[in-house]
Amino acid sequence: MKKRLGGVVCTLLILSITTISWKPANINKHSSSFKKPFSARALLEKYISNIYESAHLQESGLDLDVFEKAMTGFIDLKVANKLPQSTAVLTVVDLTKSSHEKRMWIVDVINKELVLNTWVAHGHGSGDDMATRFSDKEDSHQSSLGFYITDDVYFGKNGRSLRLDGMDAGFNAHARERAIVVHGADYVGPNAIDELGRLGRSYGCPAVAREVSDQVIDAIKDKTVLFINGHAGRHQYQSKYLNEDMAANYLATDSGNSYLANL
Repeated sequence: MKKRLGGVVCTLLILSITTISWKPANINKHSSSFKKPFSARALLEKYISNIYESAHLQESGLDLDVFEKAMTGFIDLKVANKLPQSTAVLTVVDLTKSSHEKRMWIVDVINKELVLNTWVAHGHGSGDDMATRFSDKEDSHQSSLGFYITDDVYFGKNGRSLRLDGMDAGFNAHARERAIVVHGADYVGPNAIDELGRLGRSYGCPAVAREVSDQVIDAIKDKTVLFINGHAGRHQYQSKYLNEDMAANYLATDSGNSYLANL
């Protein structure tokens, strides 16, 4: 009887020790092998902030919230097949800033590099030093907010120029009809600021200094994204290409994963 009881006690003791010592793998959150999975939205934020920091965009004056909007649209336009998947260049124009400031940024988002930061004009119908009014109407001579896809280069009355296609109905979709293009202009640059106290103004085009116009056009031509940001007043800017969920989910696909390789 004692031997039988002793055998049962030993068996129970072995089972209890085995149960207590066994733990599921990676349960300790402080362990180096434990990794909390990112949500899709958190991954998007990390991806964008990584480019922002690596390209030193804060130091150049580009606000993070503006870059986040531009990057969301950049990704969403790829989801919508408006862009080649290989497109790496994103241009941001922030018209909430004074024309005294270099408010155009050309960014290589794959190599996480700032290609160029320079001055850019707004339409004379939008305001003097600050752009406060925006329109997509013919002869308004105002700048138009939103996402554009760059197209081909041609020679017109302003010399070598780059055509733009507006992607946002109600905000910039008439860019072609209005001849809203990137071109060089003598009224853009530090000399114009010294003479006028501000940049000169266009008929609505994002005009740049003649000294850098070829560099700008060559960097952003042929299906890249240009985003123009601004204070829209009572006509608040809206776009289907500011869908953060769509951008976040794209990063989880095979195509999107390639962008995360260096995170």
